[in-house]
Amino acid sequence: MRTRRPIELLPLVAPVHILIIGVIVLPALHVAWLSLSQSSFGQAPSYVGLENYLRVLADPAFRRALWNTVAIVVVAVHAELLLGLMLALLFASGLPFRRLLLVCTLAPYAVSEVIAVVSWRYLFDPDAGPVTQLLAALGLPVLDWSFEPLHAMILVALLTIWLHLPFTFIILYAARLSIPVDLYEAARIDGARPLQAFRRVTLPLLGPAIVVALLFRYIFAFRIFSEVWLLTGGGPARTTEVVAVYLYREGFSFNAFGTAAATAWIMVLASLVLAAGYVALLRRQVNAHAH
Repeated sequence: MRTRRPIELLPLVAPVHILIIGVIVLPALHVAWLSLSQSSFGQAPSYVGLENYLRVLADPAFRRALWNTVAIVVVAVHAELLLGLMLALLFASGLPFRRLLLVCTLAPYAVSEVIAVVSWRYLFDPDAGPVTQLLAALGLPVLDWSFEPLHAMILVALLTIWLHLPFTFIILYAARLSIPVDLYEAARIDGARPLQAFRRVTLPLLGPAIVVALLFRYIFAFRIFSEVWLLTGGGPARTTEVVAVYLYREGFSFNAFGTAAATAWIMVLASLVLAAGYVALLRRQVNAHAH
């Protein structure tokens, strides 16, 4: 059978490349050009160089939005990782009614973000929400998220964890199931206690999966938009804005396309730097296990 040359396979992959160029590459280049220009409705773009980037980085609203984003990412992603790891270990230990509980655990990932935010707004309504009334009846603190920025950020973090926990859980659960049972039997014969087996067997072998889960969740959480925009709109007084909401306001509220494009590329560059670090860590772990 004759092996086809690469040039002969080009027509087979050309549609995919055309789609990628048209949907991703060309819009990205256009946004990069906008980030170096001053542009708005009814105004011809004029080249300003890096002025838009400097303006965004010097804007107190952007710095506040960046701080809010980092706070949500750090708290939500690590809490989500801890909960996902606990659930993965619990399900792998032979939990009763595992199939039913697995469906319940994965259910939030099938819910639309809009529906989830509307439901949580009702549940945590400061005046008549069922969860709010339950917390008040138990004498626990109530999340007054419509007025208190800190309470709003807490509610956004909880909502983000609830929405994306199934993603982290399924990665860690699949990795846990792939660990051979013989390793645990060998550890038990050697006298290892359950905690020692977790530290010496489970955790090292789950390392690559944990890094992959953290990588994707950091990137996705850094672009958080729907939860904040639909829940608080960035208020009160822009105190709960995140970077994606700041970008939206610059582009669609203030019609400042240049600064909005610069904000978008700052998000892309930050995600690339973060991804590069985790990919290097993942490669180091994979090479260590290979040797």
